[in-house]
Amino acid sequence: MDSEAHIIECVEAAVRDLNLPAPSQDAIRDIIGLGLLEAVNTLFPGGREGLHLEIAARYRVHFFKNNGSPSQLFEGTREVLDELLQQGYLLAVATGKGRKGLDYALESTGLADVFHLTRCADETFSKPHPEMLNQILAQTGIEPRQALMIGDTEYDLEMAVNAGMPALGVTYGTHSLERLLKHKPLACVDRITEIPRWLNSG
Repeated sequence: MDSEAHIIECVEAAVRDLNLPAPSQDAIRDIIGLGLLEAVNTLFPGGREGLHLEIAARYRVHFFKNNGSPSQLFEGTREVLDELLQQGYLLAVATGKGRKGLDYALESTGLADVFHLTRCADETFSKPHPEMLNQILAQTGIEPRQALMIGDTEYDLEMAVNAGMPALGVTYGTHSLERLLKHKPLACVDRITEIPRWLNSG
């Protein structure tokens, strides 16, 4: 889903609440994909005790408000996911969102029934640590080489490298093609609708 605008708005609103200088939108884009506390620590290194927790708390307040720019599915997302399910793929999510945030996003986009497993950054280590992927693999009994991480940030692809898992980069999300290619994905695609054809071409 395209959550970039919503994340940027929530970070800007959180720091405005606390009378802090706003980071640039490029700096905010750079941390998309990390867990919330890791993202805040990256945007605001150092700082007084408790500041990162305060920023994270205000971010959550704004994230769950029903205004601004809510996350939207990329065009064709539901159709692609349904096609992959019909082909017998097990689908999972490994996300920098917290559990409450992921459940909210899946419910609001109608995808709550699609994924077999989900792991969140507040349940284990955040990207690029491989533990979310390791837990998904352990629960499904699938070897890393039998799985594929699909991601739009370099943190996704670095997590896959750390888990020994092949990866497919997607350029329609947050990070540039150049950043994705640094982690040597099998390929990169420009639209989500290209994913089934790419999978079947191998």
